[in-house]
Amino acid sequence: MKEWEASYIAGIIDGEGSITLTRMHKGEFRRPCISISSTDRELLIYIKSLTDGVINNKKNYNPAKHKDSYTLTIKKKEKVFEVLEKIHPYLRISKKRARALWILKYYENVSPRNGKYTSTLLKQKLQFEEDFFRL
Repeated sequence: MKEWEASYIAGIIDGEGSITLTRMHKGEFRRPCISISSTDRELLIYIKSLTDGVINNKKNYNPAKHKDSYTLTIKKKEKVFEVLEKIHPYLRISKKRARALWILKYYENVSPRNGKYTSTLLKQKLQFEEDFFRL
């Protein structure tokens, strides 16, 4: 991803996207996720080519009044970190920039690779999530 592409994606995320922690399965800890919603599928296809995300169609319950819409999600940890690393200098919405930096700085420290948590690490992980959502 070139620098201008990173700044373009940051602008799209500032306007139509989110940087959050989400659960992929019931009962597991939250993981970093980037999502962008749009009615412009071509835009999402372009961003997907740069970020390796997944595009899902949203159900349109009233096609007479609304356009079809789509959501691009980036859930693979390596890709989320790669994208955040490249786009965070260009994010202009302070909450989104703070969330990107929070994930980059702290997520690895509170998420053991083997998924096994000591009681201390579990407290740190839950505190990490709580602090993230306060940003």
